[in-house]
This record gives sequence, C-alpha cells and structure tokens, in this order.
Amino acid sequence: MASEYAALTGDYTIDTAHSRVGFVARHAMVTKVRGSFNEFEGFLHLDGENPENSSGRVTIQAKSIDTRNSQRDDHLRSNDFLDMDNHAEITFASTAVKHNGGADFTVVGDLTVRGVTKSVEIPFEYTGSATDPFGNQRVGLEGSVVINRKDFGVNWNAALETGGVLVSEKVTLEIEVSAIRNS
Repeated sequence: MASEYAALTGDYTIDTAHSRVGFVARHAMVTKVRGSFNEFEGFLHLDGENPENSSGRVTIQAKSIDTRNSQRDDHLRSNDFLDMDNHAEITFASTAVKHNGGADFTVVGDLTVRGVTKSVEIPFEYTGSATDPFGNQRVGLEGSVVINRKDFGVNWNAALETGGVLVSEKVTLEIEVSAIRNS
C-alpha cells in the first residue's frame, strides 16, 4: 500500500455532494436518532510517503442540521443545543495523523462546538481511490468517534418518568469523505 499512498500525495477538496457528516444519539433511552449536517466544506492535504505530514479541516454550518423532523431540528439549533445564533459554525482541524498500518489511520484534531474546543481522536479507514468519469482523482475515507456532548457545553436534557433522560450524553459522529484532488 505504500506505493499506492505515495501516489495520493496532494491537496484535495471535500466533495460535499458525495460526502456525509452525520451523528447518532440515543433518544428516550430506547432508540437512536440519526441526523446529518447538509452544509459543510473542507480540505485535505495528503502526504502518502509521510502520513504524519497530512492534515485536514472541515467547517460545518450548524443551521444545516437535519434529523428529518423540523421541530426537533429547530430545537437542536436553539440555545439548548447548538446555539447557532451565537455559534454558527462547528469546526474540526487536524493536529496530527498516525498511520496504524494497512488502511487504518488516526486523525487527532481540535473539534469546536458552541465555542468550546476539545481534542478528539478519530479512527479513519482509507476506503480507496479512483479516477471518476470526469477525470477527477478521488480519495475516500470513513471514520467515527463517540464524544460526550456535555464536554462542549451542550447540557440540556429532560428526565423521563421511567428513569433516565430524553437525550444521551454520548453522541457518535460519523464522517464519510469523498475528496477530489485539486488541479
């Protein structure tokens, strides 16, 4: 794979039409709610020979949250959760990349939600590269990480009569990236 990675060296722009930034949280202690952010942009710098020199950055528009329920989405945009009026963007900027062998990498970076920045480690899998029908060189990556939303000041909740709470503290972030090499 080393020679395959070396050929990937370059700067890439995330193709938002073929990428997803999503999340999963437990609701009412019995089911999961899935959602995504429909507006985001980002870039990657890949160094295939020295992956530790690779980097990336993603900027997400908090207003673009979509759980397929407009009332819930409005609540998530409010001060109870994302406080998008005061914190319009969620960002992730890498600070380190580790190659764990094979197709597995760990990207360490600063995640900022509601103005609170915490370091997170996201395991990623390199899912391949291809030249698309338009001549674009593409690279694919998938990763996920569990965060505690309270670490970012997202504290709202409601107690349930049967015990437990309405919204889990743990939230799984899911990232699926298709990026196009810049010309």
